Amino acid sequence: MRRAMRPRLPKRLPLPKHWPIRRRIPRPLHALNWRERINFLITNRVPRKVLTQWMGWYSGIESPRLTRVSIRVWRLFARDLDLKEAKHRDFSSLHDCFVRELKDGARPVDPRPGIAVSPCDAVVGACGTIEGTTVYQAKGFPYELEELIPDPALRERYRDGVYVTLRLKSSMYHRFHAPVDCEVRAIDYISGDTWNVNPPALKRIEKLYCRNERAVVPLHTGDGESDIALVPVAAILVASMRFHCLESDLNLRYRGPNRLSCYAQFRKGEEMGYFRHGSTIILFATPRYALCRHVHSGMHIRMGEALLTSAGLAS
Repeated sequence: MRRAMRPRLPKRLPLPKHWPIRRRIPRPLHALNWRERINFLITNRVPRKVLTQWMGWYSGIESPRLTRVSIRVWRLFARDLDLKEAKHRDFSSLHDCFVRELKDGARPVDPRPGIAVSPCDAVVGACGTIEGTTVYQAKGFPYELEELIPDPALRERYRDGVYVTLRLKSSMYHRFHAPVDCEVRAIDYISGDTWNVNPPALKRIEKLYCRNERAVVPLHTGDGESDIALVPVAAILVASMRFHCLESDLNLRYRGPNRLSCYAQFRKGEEMGYFRHGSTIILFATPRYALCRHVHSGMHIRMGEALLTSAGLAS
């Protein structure tokens, strides 16, 4: 008697359309390489908010011995961590190391008029011209300004303008500075999630920046045609954002008003605040600006280096 043949099953069964996971995760995990899969799972399939709040507590523990051990462990995951430029290296806590100041002159600022400098050390992500009000977090992943910035008048100011995504790695200098001479009159805070903002997550989670905790900081230059806005976006392990013009830190525990009035003047290159860990700043500029010719996705840029140029000024 011939043995009955087993039916051959496809190597990957299609997910039923009614499964919630199909709607929640826009891109399949197998679309990423194995390193990206592991990174995505470790940093996103965890209780993100709880872990972020715990990190805020842990990094604030003042113990030089614990700090030294923590930095050694940190170096296992961030081998490019370089503390040689730090103004001092006797850190009292991990937070003290995260927000370290640099030696005087470590970040020269481009003095040319009409040049907007990078507000931070970063890896340049998606950048280019805003298509009406459409911006891209990664190739094939668009989002609208109205989903990121709550103020309609502010959004309209940057229609057809320029944007640059600046990702601060955990090992980088975490303070951010004014890209131009400007005034800050108010900051909008939007509470949200704490998804990782690294490339594997950006390739997988649609409109990620619009989901995360963030602040919108309009920079007034005195000339409405040359205004810039910074949108610092928090992420997993980023316990807080600190603005020197505000009395309170902005973090997941903040329960105050969403619109925070303030007034501060900054010269180009002057420090505005810091993250407690690495994250992302998205810079928006009016159509009067253009990207400097050397700026491209994937490059490393330092605070104070030329980022944008005004119309008619060679870069």
